Amino acid sequence: MFDVKILGARLVDGTGAPERLADVGVHGGRITAIADPGALDGDAVSTIDGVGQVLAPGFVDPHTHYDAQLHWDPFATPSNVHGVTTVIGGNCGFSLAPIKPEAADYTRKMMAKVEGMPLAALEHGITWDWHTFGEFLDRFEGKIAVNAGFLVGHCAIRRYVMGEASVGEEATPEQIDRMVALLKSSIESGGLGFSTTLSHTHSDGDGAKVPSRWASNDEVLALSGAVKDHEGTTLEAIVSGCLDMFSDEEIELLAQMSAAGQRPLNWNVLTVDSRVPQRIPRQLEAGDRAKELGGKVIALTMPSIVPMNMSFGTYCALFMIPGWGEVMGLDRPQRIEKLQDPQVRAELNAKADSPDAGVFRRLSAWGAYVIGDTFSPDNDGLKMRKVSDIAKERDQTNFDCLLDIVIADELRTILWPIASDGDDKSWQMRADLWDDPRAMLGGSDAGAHLDRMCGAPYTTRFLGDVLRGRKLVSLERAVQLITEAPAQLFGLRDRGTIAVGLHADLVMFDPETIASEPATLVEDLPGDTARLTAGSIGMTRVWVNGVETVRDGIATGATPGTVVRSGRDTYTVTTV
Repeated sequence: MFDVKILGARLVDGTGAPERLADVGVHGGRITAIADPGALDGDAVSTIDGVGQVLAPGFVDPHTHYDAQLHWDPFATPSNVHGVTTVIGGNCGFSLAPIKPEAADYTRKMMAKVEGMPLAALEHGITWDWHTFGEFLDRFEGKIAVNAGFLVGHCAIRRYVMGEASVGEEATPEQIDRMVALLKSSIESGGLGFSTTLSHTHSDGDGAKVPSRWASNDEVLALSGAVKDHEGTTLEAIVSGCLDMFSDEEIELLAQMSAAGQRPLNWNVLTVDSRVPQRIPRQLEAGDRAKELGGKVIALTMPSIVPMNMSFGTYCALFMIPGWGEVMGLDRPQRIEKLQDPQVRAELNAKADSPDAGVFRRLSAWGAYVIGDTFSPDNDGLKMRKVSDIAKERDQTNFDCLLDIVIADELRTILWPIASDGDDKSWQMRADLWDDPRAMLGGSDAGAHLDRMCGAPYTTRFLGDVLRGRKLVSLERAVQLITEAPAQLFGLRDRGTIAVGLHADLVMFDPETIASEPATLVEDLPGDTARLTAGSIGMTRVWVNGVETVRDGIATGATPGTVVRSGRDTYTVTTV
């Protein structure tokens, strides 16, 4: 007797093996039979016609920030409708546990600033009444529709041990020992490992460096080394060079972290742009150095270009352009006044287009911005128009035109920069990178930057491009890159491929239509706050642990997901 029988599907099992037609049987949350079409005997509670459909393992998203959203959205939308059945959270040094009551307000404001989670949603959508990491994980057992594992964040550990001194002070040896002990106890209760950030882009709600950025290398390495004492753990880190190119010191630190922990370390995200061909080899040097030390460093890279909107009124990448902080950090009325000053405009424009702007220099292509939502009658009719076209009509420079538009909207205008890295050469560079063992697909940031970007649909966008677009890799390889590869990096037990005895995390999709809908802004978060989200196209069904969670792109309401706990649900991945 089967709970589910799927008949005649195009089975792509996640290993990279050629697809084949097959019947698949599921019982008790596991795959219990795989047979040639018509050869699967036995009754079933539910029989699914899979003819013409692709049946693949559930997708694994290695870099999300669903730590908060899962409290009010157990389905992890929109990742769920794009075939993601397992998510990894607690990335970038940010987890919501362990935590003391007095740190809750600080944590909310920090997460609102660094990860773009609306403060009102964090205040109204979460109870904030746990303390230990284990208590945090227990909140999700039996209540979520995806499998979810969480790293233990450096900022939370440091704040728990050092309190307010975690911002502004270096830890003493005794405090480092206490942090290591706290990390170990958090891992013993199920934490998947350790994550940290040392990136200059990460500031707390007060504008100060987040706690982990005050750590010495000795502290970072002591915490990294703690994971080797526990089965099935891993490491993740963000440094300033992740945005553009690593310094020698950053490469050495990442490599030493992996070697100290004797576990793989992944970092987010390696961007590909043919105009900066030296970036890929430079960033991958971290993997080479780690290998020399007996470690393993893996770069995450996205298989699609993630649209990202911006605004002069709300914190985004524009605020991080070197030299812009003094103006963009002002209150809105003062900011508007400054942006109206011709001299200030000239200075900002020059700084944005300077080599000193680094990776942010690409933001200075003002004419390529497309105007999104507008709010002033003065801007009626501008939506979906390029700034360069409007500037030409107005006989203005692109930057002056853009600033006049956003000032008319009191800085509320939604702006959509057009990616400069969509050329054929960049795409071929991506395809070459996907076959490099020092890189892996991922980096959606799903659950973060909610009103600015929507990276969750990268899986369906990737598959649609593989099947009907650029066709840079085979379908079998594409599926492997978003299933088996991330599952193996994290040592997920019995997940990532389709075989008898494994967990029945499965997706079934129409290869003729699989894709993502465009991202749209909806106000469905706690506290009446908004986020960008996108539905899927052609995602016929999704099963998590053998239970159907999505049908025809809509969540069924079932919550069969499990909390992925280190050791119990993961095995140790060696670095050699």
